[in-house]
Amino acid sequence: MGQYTYVAITPQGKEKKGNIEAADEAKAKMLLKRDGLLPISIIPAGALTRDINISFGALVKPRELAVFCRQFQSILNAGVTIIDALKMLAEQTENKAFKKALIETVTAVGQGETLGDAMRQNPKIFPDILINLVDAGEASGSMDKVFARMATHFEKSARTKALVKKAMVYPTVLIVVAVVVIIVMSVVVFPQFANMFADMGSDLPGITKVVMAFSDFLIHRWYVLLGAVVFILLSVRFFAATDAGKHVFGRLSLRIPVFGKMNVKNASAMFSRTLGTLISSGMQLSESLTITAHSMGNVLFKDALLEAKFEVEQGISLSKAVRECGLFPPMVCQMLYIGEETGNIEEMLTKVAEYYEEEVEIQTQSLSAAMEPLIIVVMGGIVAFLVLAMYMPMIDMYSNMDNL
Repeated sequence: MGQYTYVAITPQGKEKKGNIEAADEAKAKMLLKRDGLLPISIIPAGALTRDINISFGALVKPRELAVFCRQFQSILNAGVTIIDALKMLAEQTENKAFKKALIETVTAVGQGETLGDAMRQNPKIFPDILINLVDAGEASGSMDKVFARMATHFEKSARTKALVKKAMVYPTVLIVVAVVVIIVMSVVVFPQFANMFADMGSDLPGITKVVMAFSDFLIHRWYVLLGAVVFILLSVRFFAATDAGKHVFGRLSLRIPVFGKMNVKNASAMFSRTLGTLISSGMQLSESLTITAHSMGNVLFKDALLEAKFEVEQGISLSKAVRECGLFPPMVCQMLYIGEETGNIEEMLTKVAEYYEEEVEIQTQSLSAAMEPLIIVVMGGIVAFLVLAMYMPMIDMYSNMDNL
């Protein structure tokens, strides 16, 4: 498949420019005509005309999926066909990757495929939980209810992730500001004191020698430090992508003071919300556990749920299987047991999800409030250390002059 840049005339007589993927120019022209456009020119896209989509992380965020599902539900309830609804949503979305996926979905549905199978062609855009629930909705004729459930699911997931990221803001700001302060002091301030200390001719305190040596190294050998930092970051990133690395960082994320408990609560909320949504849509427990496991961000929870799925297939209750993994809080296991006994497991999972989502929000707010004074204390300590390193030689000099 190649990418071509085209200029065409719309049915309204307006000129339209864009890019299109096709096997060759003839196929590109046919695709444009099928969309009601009159091609004027079609040329292979070059480096400057090719669509560029630089993405960090997920191509489509949960918030965008929530908006898509909510709008799709509203359009379907208005009596609009699936193809027309997809076209309407594709025209208004600003995310290029999402727009492209929706257009491809429209094409696939127009060729006779089901909506679920059409979405399955873009697994990086449409998550498994959405695709499987769409399949269930098409089979039961309750597409509007499926998209309503998925809108709520993605809205809750987006909110929980935003809260966790918010809790990480203060430590990140602290680290960045501390690094900037150290660099500015070392590169700009300390060199001005270096000559004065040399003229003094006296022996410098140990703390000053350390800081001066670091300042000299940072000024004249900064590339060594930069190379070391880049090497370490790339090594950590490469290791984190391996199976062993995922397990190491997975365990580390659960043992970090304060943040570890919040990560467990966040995982519990994600597990309960996802599994509850799938079961309430009529999906089998075994298949629901598989999808839920692959939606977990921490590989330890993923492995635990896949093991739980195997045990459930052997006849063991879900509550017992979840309890044996030792990762989830006791409340999750207890509510699962109550749900199994009463035959209303999806309602229990929804309550657990709501409880832990609220817990994450409360803990995030408490953590943010606690981090503010901590930032002030840490920054004050860094500045005090650097100032002490600068002024200790002068204090010693004045003391020696008084003793004369």
